[in-house]
Amino acid sequence: MKIENSLAPKIAIIGGGAAGFFCAAILLEKLPNLEITIYERAENVLQKVKISGGGRCNVTHESSEPKELVKNYPRGLKELLGPFYTFETQHTIEWFESHGVILKTENDGRMFPVTDSSQTIIDCLWKATINKGVILKTRCGVNHFESQGKQWKLQTEKGEFLSDTLLLATGSSQNFWNLIAKNTNHTIVSPVPSLFTFNTKSNLFQNLSGVAVQNAEVNIVESKFTAKGPVLITHWGLSGPAILRLSAWAARWLNEKDYKFKIEINWKPEWKKQQALEWLLQMKKQHPKKRLSTTNESGLPGRLWQNLILFSVGNEERLLADLPNAVLEKLASDLTATQLDIFGKSTFKDEFVTAGGVVLNEIDFKTFESKLHPSLFFAGEVLNIDAITGGFNFQAAWTGAYLAANGIVNSLESGNLSESEFSGFQN
Repeated sequence: MKIENSLAPKIAIIGGGAAGFFCAAILLEKLPNLEITIYERAENVLQKVKISGGGRCNVTHESSEPKELVKNYPRGLKELLGPFYTFETQHTIEWFESHGVILKTENDGRMFPVTDSSQTIIDCLWKATINKGVILKTRCGVNHFESQGKQWKLQTEKGEFLSDTLLLATGSSQNFWNLIAKNTNHTIVSPVPSLFTFNTKSNLFQNLSGVAVQNAEVNIVESKFTAKGPVLITHWGLSGPAILRLSAWAARWLNEKDYKFKIEINWKPEWKKQQALEWLLQMKKQHPKKRLSTTNESGLPGRLWQNLILFSVGNEERLLADLPNAVLEKLASDLTATQLDIFGKSTFKDEFVTAGGVVLNEIDFKTFESKLHPSLFFAGEVLNIDAITGGFNFQAAWTGAYLAANGIVNSLESGNLSESEFSGFQN
């Protein structure tokens, strides 16, 4: 690729996803005359944006205090603290609003465009980039790239191209991670799935698909991993925020166990076993002629309560007076410490999240630039950063892309361009 009639540096962005497009948009805002090219192997771009949030695009989360925000990142917690002080949720909200996109906050803190359509976000990013001169090359996979003097040479399916700066925003692609390791000597943390649901065959959940418990505590037995929050019973097992949080934080541990492990659930986390037993004994004393199934003052969904009785007692129609204290003790135990065997995992909707990528200690998180190669930058899930569900993965992408854009601009300013050349393409 030859530089003709232009002093503008050439920026190559590999990856047509959220991070790549956002970085291009920020770069153009800072230096409108840059020559930016986005290379995408697929035919279509921004596909993860399109399917996110069931087609509504969970843009970010209302949590904006950096010290609280980083707690949602099993990998990247320490590294993202500084970047979030530069660009966090509120900055994301303001950027989209300045481009005509208003976000709304739902009860759980997730933020979506008021249109409830991911196309709104796609159109916004397109207008901020392609409509302003960013070159898009689709069906143009990069098969090799290497440093060539002070430039980067890209070998693609559509020929060879040169760029002055290179941003890798290729997401969680195993093939491209292999390419990065081969061409840059960056270390790749081997990928494992994150953000998935648990499969179980327990009779406890028979005919309970769709039943939700608003607050439960789930522990992975023989581990340090625990989570509180809503739990959803599905036809294959368990889902919901508490389960997804566990899957993210315990991603590598569960992979080592081949997704065969045991969990313990307290359906009433404000109770210990003794408190549950005292409640049951009180019910027996006050209502001896009542059936156990009609004494549900636990706040649990009725169908789950009945199944717990069947699971523990064997007969939901027995009167309280007929139940030995030992039986009530077993029910108290199952209410506060149900143990279940897990036999595998399932993908959470269409949201594919992977733990793994470029090792973080090889990146300068003030600029998202490689510590091994000047003018090589990273953003998005290509790095070993991932989050729980709720808009946090996109927020990491916006933040990384923003700081990478700043880093690229600073790199250009401090590079070999003369002051007159720099001002020539700056305006």
